[in-house]
Amino acid sequence: MSKIFCGIDWAEGHHDIALVDHDGTQAAKLRISDDSAGFHALIELLTRHGDTAEDPIPVAIETPRGLLVASLRATGRQIYAINPLAAARYRDRDRGSVSRAKSDAADARVLANILRTDRHAHRPLPDDSEAGQTVAVLARAHQDAIWDRQQMINRLRSHLREYYPAALAAFHGTAKPGLDSPRARLILTAAPTPADAARLTRSQLRALLKRGERPGCGIEAEIERLRTVFRAEYLRQLPQVEQALGHQAVALIRQVDAACLSVSQLAAATEEAFLAHPDADIITSFPGLSVLSGARVLAEIGDDRERFADARAMKAYAGAAPVTRASGRSHVVVARTVKNQRLASAGHMWAFAALRTQAPRVHYDRRRAGGERHTAALRNLFNKLLGCLYHCLRHRALFDPDRAFAPTVDLAA
Repeated sequence: MSKIFCGIDWAEGHHDIALVDHDGTQAAKLRISDDSAGFHALIELLTRHGDTAEDPIPVAIETPRGLLVASLRATGRQIYAINPLAAARYRDRDRGSVSRAKSDAADARVLANILRTDRHAHRPLPDDSEAGQTVAVLARAHQDAIWDRQQMINRLRSHLREYYPAALAAFHGTAKPGLDSPRARLILTAAPTPADAARLTRSQLRALLKRGERPGCGIEAEIERLRTVFRAEYLRQLPQVEQALGHQAVALIRQVDAACLSVSQLAAATEEAFLAHPDADIITSFPGLSVLSGARVLAEIGDDRERFADARAMKAYAGAAPVTRASGRSHVVVARTVKNQRLASAGHMWAFAALRTQAPRVHYDRRRAGGERHTAALRNLFNKLLGCLYHCLRHRALFDPDRAFAPTVDLAA
């Protein structure tokens, strides 16, 4: 067990370092720059105070990411990412005064003392492999790109409502290709105003449709549908205003183009990284998990098998396990709100997709028949699947529906 504890108060340009011993006495302090020289100065300071490869000094810092954290993790030491709100509560206890004085050096000392007194109450950053961290970066970036794309589509839709209802009638809504479809983007770029759309000939529409995705109903039928929509009567803006709004629409469509390209490229990179990971076969053996959704699950649970003490810990982290609130005569079981939101979102889609297979569907129907609402039954299914995933990853086994959803046996009274 280390007798020295390190706290780092980080900033963009510099970092304050504090070392305290097991009695709480400050052994050293240092301010380093946010570069390679600063990192080497930190390592030298730790080495002078007993840091070794066999017994590295643990570090507390208020962020789980960044170059400094990545470099410290590469040394094999335990890094504790302390929530800034928790650190603020410790700060009030540590200073014990009403002056509310604050300094970076003092904050670093507070972080070091958190490890000295309450290290058992905090968990170090998981020791994920390089491949696991790669999947996490790409899967999260892909999900962020999808959110950004949807935001851009919403902006384009809102803009088209101002002057171009024919575009929404043609591409937005149920059984329509969508404003993000190649077909819609090509046609709206070529005809960014209602006047331009009404002047499109059959040959022009045919050329545009051949450049984009082929409609399922056939090109000729789509041509006639679009001509009917574009030549219908709608409310219009003044001609010059309409033209200006058309220029703005083209700019928005270009942003949607870039967002769609980002989603496509990140999806390909995520699939490649995930399929190269040794856990990919196990994860994708589960019903409802595709390559991309499996990558999202792996990104959040990681591949450090010691990260979770048991399956219950993983379920709590994902928000699948409920929370019991008991006080006096009050006893309430509610859904967990403090959770990994990305994993909870992926789990909801995972459980919903799994309903297409027999065993998960039977489990879901049984919960619904017992009086649970759709969301609660789906969360319970996610809870069960997550427990199975924990077991399969631990034992390097593929998913077996007969074992996972074994029929219950009614015991005679």
